[in-house]
Amino acid sequence: MNSFEIRPAVDETQEFIEIANDFSNPLDLVREAISNSYDAKASKIKICFDVVKKYGESVLKIEISDNGAGMTSEQLQNFFDLGNSTRRDDIESIGEKGHGTKVYFNSEKIEVETSDGSNGLHATMDSPFRKLFDREIPVAHVVSKEGVKKGTKIVVWGYNNNRRDKFTHDILKDYISWFTKHGSVENQFFDFKTPVTLELKGLGEEEFETIQQGHYFPEDSKDINKLFEEHLVKAPDHYSKRIVRTGSLKNYPEIRFNAIFCVEGKYRKYSYNAMLRRPGYSAPTGAYTIQERYGLWVCKDFIPIQRKNEWITFKGSEYTKFHAFINCQALRLTANRGSIDNTPSEVLQDLQQEVKKIYEEIIKSDEWTSLEWLEDEAQAYQTTEKEKKNFEWRIKKVNRSNVAVYEGLTLVEPERESGVFSIFILLEQKRPGLFPFHVVDYDTHEGIDVIAKGDKKTPISSARLFYVEFKRTLTGNFNHSFENLHSIVCWESDIKHDDVLKDVNGEERKMQIIAPDSNESYTKYFLDNPKKAHKIEVFCLKWYLKEILDIEFTPRTSDSVV
Repeated sequence: MNSFEIRPAVDETQEFIEIANDFSNPLDLVREAISNSYDAKASKIKICFDVVKKYGESVLKIEISDNGAGMTSEQLQNFFDLGNSTRRDDIESIGEKGHGTKVYFNSEKIEVETSDGSNGLHATMDSPFRKLFDREIPVAHVVSKEGVKKGTKIVVWGYNNNRRDKFTHDILKDYISWFTKHGSVENQFFDFKTPVTLELKGLGEEEFETIQQGHYFPEDSKDINKLFEEHLVKAPDHYSKRIVRTGSLKNYPEIRFNAIFCVEGKYRKYSYNAMLRRPGYSAPTGAYTIQERYGLWVCKDFIPIQRKNEWITFKGSEYTKFHAFINCQALRLTANRGSIDNTPSEVLQDLQQEVKKIYEEIIKSDEWTSLEWLEDEAQAYQTTEKEKKNFEWRIKKVNRSNVAVYEGLTLVEPERESGVFSIFILLEQKRPGLFPFHVVDYDTHEGIDVIAKGDKKTPISSARLFYVEFKRTLTGNFNHSFENLHSIVCWESDIKHDDVLKDVNGEERKMQIIAPDSNESYTKYFLDNPKKAHKIEVFCLKWYLKEILDIEFTPRTSDSVV
């Protein structure tokens, strides 16, 4: 029997393409560059985005430089390699997979100038992405260069097919402050080993801006009573309180975690986060809502990787109160650092249990009780203020209302359907027979409609029953059926003579307005369809009552003002 061995091979170009494409967020380049600078123990980082003219075309140019340790020729080789990393066994380093810098390959050209203090190197790689799709491994050409300062400068040309909408200064600043090592939450637990100054100039900005090191959290609320006195109904929205916890996983005591949960109101968030959309505020391009950004972030290297709001909430959106992070170095990340799902499920379950403990501790704490008290007080105050404003509005409405007096009854011009129905009921009691139907039942579930019959004497069991609809104003937007509709009672009508009204079933009727033929008559409004035997009469009370009962509505007099 013949035997042979199969040695698994790698399609190099395809793997480079897959890894480069795996970094689906163009901003990942910034994260990887900053991580490399931190791993190189840099104290200064400079990031600049520009659009320059090159061969008559506008080309995106990204320049990232630092004063870190620089690279030797071996490290420069690993920079361009796939899967090689000199930092794989360095527990203090962020880069370990040898994948991150492949995000640069999605470009037209890469230039690297670096020095470890003794030897300067300049590497150039042309058309890396195009060559990979041509099934060709791109080659970096390296030359020695004198006078290069210690550190590294990387220039990327034509990145992301020159699409540049993600690289405005506001978007970059926000991304760095949330999703990179420079904006990590590590400073809430330890001092940064090296203070790092990062200067940024994104597209649309003329000058460099120094970006704060470490993620920002607002100061804790000091006195909850003063908070209420100062902000009243908005007090809960100005509240903030930080809770910091560290510990080990229950079934893996060797695995540590660090967590910070900041309970924050929305106005507290607005005070420091200019990227939050809100009513009455013109947010920068790339802005987002509280629901889209806040909650619980799971981190590695103290850099947020994935939101896990389901760990702290089971329904609703109470997660929006939290500005929370939990870090665990035992997490296993996908190649693009976009997910923690490669982590063993047992570790994730233990981590989730620790989150649950912290969450339950918070909601049982004095701080949470204080927040609930603040919300109750604000709600009570809001209700009182709302009632007060509503009462004042009602008084103003009373003073400006049109009224009429008829046989001892004070009638108020209606503003809603219910007001039309009230006038109908009052006048029906005073003048039975004023309308050619008799109400036997009414419903206010969706608007006001009544079941009626033609007279009082005929028993309901033998009478023909039909609908009567009540409207404040009859308009072309008629949301009922003409089927079984006898009459419409409204205050006034926007429908003119010969206008066509269509019901929910598509049946059309034409408005016919007939002038009175005698002093005892009145202006009649009918919705007519020649194919139908019954004409639907419309009673416009504003004119019907004036013509039949000589009732005319006029503004309240000054001596009747409340």
